[in-house]
This record gives sequence, C-alpha cells and structure tokens, in this order.
Amino acid sequence: MDNNDILMRLRYALDIKNKDMIEIFKLGGIDVSKEEVIKILTKSDDEDDCEDIAETEDHIKCTNSMLESFLNGMITFKRGPREPKPGQPNKPDRSIKNHSSVNNVMLKKVKIALTLTSEDIIDILDEAGVTITKGELSALLRKEGHKNYQECGDKYARNFLKGLAIKFRV
Repeated sequence: MDNNDILMRLRYALDIKNKDMIEIFKLGGIDVSKEEVIKILTKSDDEDDCEDIAETEDHIKCTNSMLESFLNGMITFKRGPREPKPGQPNKPDRSIKNHSSVNNVMLKKVKIALTLTSEDIIDILDEAGVTITKGELSALLRKEGHKNYQECGDKYARNFLKGLAIKFRV
C-alpha cells in the first residue's frame, strides 16, 4: 500500500470532503489546492511500479512528509490545537523515518485523532475479520527502536482502514 492509497482509504472511511482535505493539509503545514488534492487522491495509471511513479499531469505522489503532515493536521482538525508545553519545540520531529514505519505512524496518529482506545482498534480490526491480541497491538503502537516494536504490515493497515469504513460509514 502506498501513501496515496492510505489517503484515499482514510478519506473514504471517514467521509472527508475535498474542502476538509485542504483544511487538514493546511493544519499540517502544507498548502494544497483543490486540484492538487484531486490529483493526490487519483489512482495512478501504472499500479505495477508504485515505487517509481513520478508526478504526472493527472497524479501527484504523496510523500512520507506529506502523509505525516496530513495525519498531524487531522489530529488538530478532529481534536483542536494543542497548547505547547514550556520548553517544548513548536514542530515535532518527523515520526516516519522510512517507508517501513508508515503504517505504524498512520495507526498511531489515527488512534489519537479519533480518540480510540486499544479496545476500539481491536474491535475495528475484528469488524474487518482480523483478530489481534492486545499485546500484538501494543507492539504495533510502540516507538520505532523500542525492544518490543513490531512493524505494522499492510495486512493490518489495510484491514484497519477497512474496519474504519465499516464503523463510520454504516
């Protein structure tokens, strides 16, 4: 699953309108137009070479920093702005270090944005037909580098987004 696919599935699951997508990107620190949002949310013509897809007239590849900005903006959009604590930097460090951590960060940030508990996530995955224990989920939500950190595969990410669609769109 690439970043554009994650955005498309999130948008569908949470029924986010184009103007809200623009606002969420803006809250995350990226200014995009309605046309750019549409190009980001369009499937590319050549699905076989997902890694090599460059920006074309009809498609804009969503980078890791764009996705993370969107997820940060979604937290602010859903929960409101957060007051920084004294001595805390205004802009947090990037959580997505490489492509393998994208699903873990997406899972964590959607959990925060929608104020989901671990039990909620287990229920959402169960709706999509995937069984996960609380310990396995805890490993997916750990910070990269932690001894119990587990990489979140596409199976969990795809089914989490599918479960969100079932929960929020029905």
